[in-house]
Amino acid sequence: MLEQYYVRPDTVDRVRSSWIGEGIEKYVAWLTERRYACRSVYRRIPVLVRFGHFAEERGAREFGQLGDHVEPFVQKWIREHAGGKTSAQQRKKTGQTVRNPIQQMLRLIVPDFTGLGRPHKPENPFQGEAPRFFTYLLEERGLREASIRHYRHYLRRFASYLQGIGLKTLAELTPAVLSAFAAEYSRRVEAAGLRNCCGVVRVFLRYLYREGILAKDVSGVMEYPQSFRLSEIPRSITWDQVRQVLALVDRRTPTGKRDYAVLLLLVTYGLRAREVAALTLDDLDWRGNRLRVPERKAGHSTAYPLSATVGA
Repeated sequence: MLEQYYVRPDTVDRVRSSWIGEGIEKYVAWLTERRYACRSVYRRIPVLVRFGHFAEERGAREFGQLGDHVEPFVQKWIREHAGGKTSAQQRKKTGQTVRNPIQQMLRLIVPDFTGLGRPHKPENPFQGEAPRFFTYLLEERGLREASIRHYRHYLRRFASYLQGIGLKTLAELTPAVLSAFAAEYSRRVEAAGLRNCCGVVRVFLRYLYREGILAKDVSGVMEYPQSFRLSEIPRSITWDQVRQVLALVDRRTPTGKRDYAVLLLLVTYGLRAREVAALTLDDLDWRGNRLRVPERKAGHSTAYPLSATVGA
C-alpha cells in the first residue's frame, strides 16, 4: 500500500524499517479505503515514523505501550513547531494535527485504546428503547447507508434536546414537547434543515407507534415548513439596480448595442428571454411606432407601443 504513495523504494523501506512499520501500513490501508486525500496521507506518515522512534527511545517495545507516549510526543512536537510567540489557539491546533493520526492508528492496532478527544457518539441515540430502528430502515425500508447517516444525524439532535429538557423515556413524548423541539431547532438551521429534521422525526415517531412504544401516533405534530422551487429569488429589482446594470454595458461595440437593446426589452416590456430571442427586424413597425411580439404562450402574438428609448 505504501508504494501507492511513494515512488522511491528507499522511502518505502525507511517507513517499513520502523518498529511500528506494520501498524503504519495498516493505518495507511485504512486511510486509503476511506478515500483520504493523498496529501493528507503524505503528511501523516512522517509524523507516525517520528512517533515510533520517539516511543522506542523512551523504552517502548510493544504496540500496547505506545499509548503512554502519545502526549509527551505531542508536547515535544508543539515545542519544536509551535513554540515562541505562537498563540495558545495555534499551539492547540498543532497538537490536534499531530495527536489525531497517532490516535487513529493506535485504535486500529491496540485493542481497547481510546485516547483523548471527543466521546464516541452512539450509532443509535435511542438504543435503549428503539434498538432495531436502524435495522428497520435498512431491511424494511431499503435505505442506503448515506440515508441512514442522515437519519442518525437528526436523531442525535432530537435525543440531545430530550436529554436537555430532562425527558427520561420516549413514552413521555407529547405534542407540546415535539412542537417545542421544532421551534427550538428552527432557530439554528435554515428551512431546508428543519424540513429534513422534521421528516426524520416523523418516520421515527411512526415506528415507535408501530412498535407499541408510543400509545398514540403523534407524528402529525411534526409539520415542516413548505418550501417552493425558486421561492428565495427576488420577484423584482429596484430601478436603481436596473440603471446600474444598464450603465455597465459598453455600447461602443455591436455586441454591446445588442446587449443594451435586449436588456431594455426585458426591463421595459417584461418579455421572456425566448420572446426577445425570437424578435426580428420585421417585428418593428417604425412608422407606426409599434413592437410586435410573436411566439408568445399558446401561439399568440402581442403588439406594444414602441418606446422611443427602445426604438433608439
